[in-house]
Amino acid sequence: MRIVWIFLFLIGLQVSAQEIQPGAERTDLYLSQLEGKTIGLVCNHTSTVGNVHLLDFLLAKELDVKRVFSPEHGFRGNADAGEVVTDQRDPKTGIEVVSLYGKNRKPEADQLSDLDVLIFDIQDVGVRFYTYISTMHYAMEACAENDKPIVIFDRPNPNGDYLAGPVLKPEFRSFVGMHPIPVVHGSTVGELARMINGEGWLENEIQCDLTVIPVANYTHTTSYSLPVKPSPNLPNDQSIRLYPSLCFFEATSASIGRGTYFPFQVIGYPNERMGDFQFTPESIEGMSKNPKQLGKVCYGLDLRNASSDEAFTLTYFLNFYQQFDDESEFLTRERWFNLLAGTDELLKEIRAGKKLETIEAGWQEELDQYQSVREKYLLYPDFN
Repeated sequence: MRIVWIFLFLIGLQVSAQEIQPGAERTDLYLSQLEGKTIGLVCNHTSTVGNVHLLDFLLAKELDVKRVFSPEHGFRGNADAGEVVTDQRDPKTGIEVVSLYGKNRKPEADQLSDLDVLIFDIQDVGVRFYTYISTMHYAMEACAENDKPIVIFDRPNPNGDYLAGPVLKPEFRSFVGMHPIPVVHGSTVGELARMINGEGWLENEIQCDLTVIPVANYTHTTSYSLPVKPSPNLPNDQSIRLYPSLCFFEATSASIGRGTYFPFQVIGYPNERMGDFQFTPESIEGMSKNPKQLGKVCYGLDLRNASSDEAFTLTYFLNFYQQFDDESEFLTRERWFNLLAGTDELLKEIRAGKKLETIEAGWQEELDQYQSVREKYLLYPDFN
């Protein structure tokens, strides 16, 4: 019996040793380096050490956190997509919180002048138009311009097991796409930060003093379920997996479930020809206050039980597009669609009636070129 218990104990140790540890939890790699320094944090509700918020954790260690910078959705993660977030003070600690999703998206020189180091720790989902990586870009750029080091606490990418979609063209650069990377870029924020620095993608090709605290026991084939929803309308693994495919509907009149408790898991429009499944968007505080098709019964698809392994696809978009005789009734924001796509070629191909396989084949050369760049900056075993 004792041998059995020892055997089970050793198995438990082995499993425990292989548990994923985000960079913020690898305290032995950074705590001693922060002693005696004034610290700024770019963080939000996903910035945790176990079950403790990073800000609270560092303060408990008697470290001097001077200022917090918050991204889209705010410090506590409850602002709508696109909602302006204002400066404030954290009610729990009294520390100044500077919004990077309002009038200013880059830390200003006077906001960095009294800091010794800036830490970025936000959970990303591995999709080009998810704006946390744009906030990271501007934080890196501000540090480079003001001679301040930046430390990235890396986290796993829940869509990090593949590459897909068109690569962004420079003329379509915006806050929902700042880098020449595909829709699904297959990198952690730490790897992407290394790429941004190494490829000279910051303004005037400047480079920042960059340190990445890596994730332990992670590979790009590792399945990872996020412990905290990264934004109000990505509540679970299914929504995160469907997000790159369904976000293109944001440029249309169709609903992808904002105003329900299953956003980014359904598609619908107020016409029965779209499908048998029904849902009615409503105003939900902390998720979506004024959703598309508010109060209207939408008919369409329920994807809540679709395969959790599903990768980016245009199938859903093309199927809906083809059901409208008048494109303008469906595609209501053409410029927004092109910014999300990172190119206007995709819409041209859709309008020309090209088949899905032909469209996807047209991305492959650029994806191969991107992969050759990406390989230089990988920190973890790849999926290839």
